[in-house]
Amino acid sequence: MKLTVLGSFGGSSPDCRMTSFLVDGVVAVDAGSTTQALSLEEQRRIRHVLISHSHMDHTSSLPFLIENVFGTHKSSVTIHSTGSVLGRLRRAVFNNDTWPDFTRIPNHLYPIVRFEEVEEERPFVVTGLEGGDLEVSPVAVDHVVPTVGFLLRQGGSSIVFTSDTGPTDRIWELANGARDLRAVIVECSFPSEEEAIARVARHLTPRLLRNELAKLRREVPVYLYHFKPPYVDRLREEIADTSFPHPVEELVQGRTYTF
Repeated sequence: MKLTVLGSFGGSSPDCRMTSFLVDGVVAVDAGSTTQALSLEEQRRIRHVLISHSHMDHTSSLPFLIENVFGTHKSSVTIHSTGSVLGRLRRAVFNNDTWPDFTRIPNHLYPIVRFEEVEEERPFVVTGLEGGDLEVSPVAVDHVVPTVGFLLRQGGSSIVFTSDTGPTDRIWELANGARDLRAVIVECSFPSEEEAIARVARHLTPRLLRNELAKLRREVPVYLYHFKPPYVDRLREEIADTSFPHPVEELVQGRTYTF
């Protein structure tokens, strides 16, 4: 599995402040910065978008991505998420007020966008990737709006992407059950001295992250994302001084990781 970091929070570039990943150049995992990070040609290769939740740092480039691919393919771009998340996208984005309803353009029979509702912990498969079929299992996590993380499996290896979450349990249980697990991508948003804010916003600090990683029994590398821009330096210092149960490192903007 080849995963490219388009935006992960933490770098100095504004693009780093919006969450997006790309699997095999075809499947976007969240869409915070797809249009900022990719050329038009690269954007037009995307046929599927997995959306973890409705917050703008995970969805802000989605309307522009859809406009940029309009008219370049006969098939639709499919947006996969739970019913509650898709409902929020319909109401807040593709509502003909904020942005055109591309699920009915050019018509409802052959739209440029299709919403595909998925169920928590019910795997579905995305085909047409260079590395083979991608199996996706959405898993509910604990954030301020309905949010899922994803267990992604391709070619005999899997990774876990927690999306935004505070302390949670189920995704770690599924990670422990994945015999082919190769890596975990988990958020870390606030320094530990701001734990009160983190708990209200349902995010993690290094101290809370250490507790979460104690739940992970697979010996795999852990990659961090979602550093809040005002706290980047403090987070890096604290993470470097913290003893975690697993090796951790910050994701690098623009890098492609192979799992």
